[in-house]
Amino acid sequence: MNKSDYRPHSVTMLLSQAEQLAGWSLAELAQQHGLAVPRDLRRDKGWVGQLLELALGASAGSKPEQDFPELGVELKTIPVDRHGRPLETTFVCVAPLTDTAGIRWEDSSVRNKLSRVLWIPVLGERNIPPGERRIGQPLLWVPTAEEEQLLRQDWEELMELISLGQVQEISARHGQVLQLRPKAANSRVLTAAIGKDGEPIQTLPRGFYLKIGFTAALLARHFML
Repeated sequence: MNKSDYRPHSVTMLLSQAEQLAGWSLAELAQQHGLAVPRDLRRDKGWVGQLLELALGASAGSKPEQDFPELGVELKTIPVDRHGRPLETTFVCVAPLTDTAGIRWEDSSVRNKLSRVLWIPVLGERNIPPGERRIGQPLLWVPTAEEEQLLRQDWEELMELISLGQVQEISARHGQVLQLRPKAANSRVLTAAIGKDGEPIQTLPRGFYLKIGFTAALLARHFML
């Protein structure tokens, strides 16, 4: 069975497919798709997300668009502890560090990615081998007006700092719900950015991440944790 056989034709179908995976172990799902389970996820950090993308028929791949562009849905796996609390921040997308003039929130990749998200919690405590980790009940989420306002405020603040050449001064403490962090395989991976005096510089690529407090409140509200 190839990937297109799993591709959902509606949001209802996608949610139904995700609900059917609840309770499965990652080893069971990997076996169904002929994938080997890594011993640990330190070198295979994106493996869980890739496995769920394959199982649910996501079509975007590595493109900077939603995982299900024809449905307007982004897929986000989120590692949680036994109490359903997120264990880490959630990567949203890569941040633009040059040519930032004129980028508006309405047209931003962050807004596009987070306009409708299918969250799939996965038990992620490190003492549990990857294959034994289980998939939880999915959640289809659309930001409330208040949530979008918080995201927008943080995005606008961070983008202003980037455009002013202060990207290297931005820390994970900036932002209430959204943060900017280095996003690179190692410190040798550099990309173009704007310096303090408007000059071109080289720096680590950055990514936008949702803070744990934001996703924890989101899951707690919907699952009544």
